[in-house]
Amino acid sequence: MDSSNSEQAVLDGKLYRNINSLIVAHLRDNNLTQAASAVASATMTPLNVEAPPNRLLDLVSKGLAAEKGDITRGTDFSASLPLPHTAAIDFSTAPDMKGSSKSFPKHETRHLSEHKNIARCARFSADGRFVATGSADTSIKLFEVSKIKQMLLPEAKDGPVRPVIRTYYDHIQPINDLDFHPQGTILISGAKDQTIKFFDISKTNAKRAYRVIQDTHNVRSVSFHPSGDFLLAGTDHAIPHLYDINTFQCYLSSNIPETSPSGAINQVRYSCTGSMYVTASKDGAIRLWDGITANCVRSITAAHGTAEATSAIFTKDQRFVLSCGKDSTVKLWEVGSGRLVRQYLGAIHTQLRCQAIFNQTEEFIIFIDELSNEIVIWDAMTTEKVAKWPSNHVGAPRWLEHSPVESAFISCGTDRSVRFWKETV
Repeated sequence: MDSSNSEQAVLDGKLYRNINSLIVAHLRDNNLTQAASAVASATMTPLNVEAPPNRLLDLVSKGLAAEKGDITRGTDFSASLPLPHTAAIDFSTAPDMKGSSKSFPKHETRHLSEHKNIARCARFSADGRFVATGSADTSIKLFEVSKIKQMLLPEAKDGPVRPVIRTYYDHIQPINDLDFHPQGTILISGAKDQTIKFFDISKTNAKRAYRVIQDTHNVRSVSFHPSGDFLLAGTDHAIPHLYDINTFQCYLSSNIPETSPSGAINQVRYSCTGSMYVTASKDGAIRLWDGITANCVRSITAAHGTAEATSAIFTKDQRFVLSCGKDSTVKLWEVGSGRLVRQYLGAIHTQLRCQAIFNQTEEFIIFIDELSNEIVIWDAMTTEKVAKWPSNHVGAPRWLEHSPVESAFISCGTDRSVRFWKETV
C-alpha cells in the first residue's frame, strides 16, 4: 500500500469513528438507550462518548443543504426537522446563586382584542408570523404579528391598525388548545366538543374548518409532529391519541403505564425532532413517550404531589422538560434520568390550567402568580426570581405563550382579553 492510500485509510478510519460516535450520542441523548447500546457494542464506541447536543442533526441539515446547492443561501433541513435556534443551556449542573442571575429586559404591553368569554389558549406559528387565540366562546382569532407591532408605533396616517385577520367559528364548545402545522398554512384546534378541526389560514374568506377529526373524548391538548404528518391529542383519556393526518387513523400505545382514574391529559407536546413527546396529567404525573413506538418510557409520578400537572414542554436540546402544576411550583426534569434538576418557587398557582414557558433563548422562565395577578420571571439557570410585573388583566391571566423567534409573548385572560408583550428597545 503506497503512502497516499495509507493516509486515506487513516482518514477514513477517523471519519468512521466520528460518525459512529455521533450516532451513539444522538441515540443516547434522545433516550433511545437500547439502540445506542447496540450501535456502541457493534462499533466498539464508548456509550458515554461526548458530542454537542443535536450535532448529528446539524451536520445532516448542512449536508442536505449543500447537496441541493442551497448552502450559500443558508437553507437547511429545518423545514422538515426543526433544530434549536440557539446554543443549548446545560441545566445538569447545580444552580449558582452568587449574583450571577441575568436581568430580564423590560417589555411594553398592549391590549389586542377581546373574546366574548374567557381567552383560554394561544399559539404562535413556527416562524413567529402569526399567533392564534382560542376562547370559551368557541371562537378562534388569528393575529398577524407584523400588524400587532404596528399597533405599538405612534398613530399611523391610515388610522388604527386591526391585527385580527381571521375569526373562525366552527366549534360548539370551548377551545382548549391550538397548534400550527410546522411547514404549512394549517391551524388546528382541540375543543371540549371532542373534535380537532383544521383551518387553512391562507384562505381569507374561510370561516369554518375544511377537515375534522372526531375523537371520543374532550380534546384538551393538541401537538403537531415536526414532520407535519402526525398529530397528538391529549384528552380525558389517560393515553395520548396519535393521528395520521392523511388517513385520520388513530393509534394508541400498547405499553400502557399505570394511571389513576383522574389521569386525563392536560397537555401533550412533541420534542423538536419528534423523537419523544411528553404529557402532563391531572393525576400529577409527567410521562415521557417514545416518538416512534408510542411507548411510555418514563413516568414521573406525583411530579407535582397530589396536585394536577398542568403543562410540560421540552427544552430545545430535548434533554430536559419544564413542568408546572397546581401545587404552585415550576420544575425542570432531566429526561435521561427523570431527576429533578431545578425548582422555581414564589408564584401561587392553584386554580387555573396555565403553563410555564421559556423565553425564546431559554434563559428565563415566565409564569403567572394568581394571588397577586402578576407575571413572574425567573432566571432559568439560577432559579432566582428576577422580575414581576402587573399582568394588566382584570384577574389573573389564564395562558402565556412566547414567540419562538423574538422577545415577545401573549397573555390570555379570564377577563376575555388578549395582550401582547414585547421587549422595549
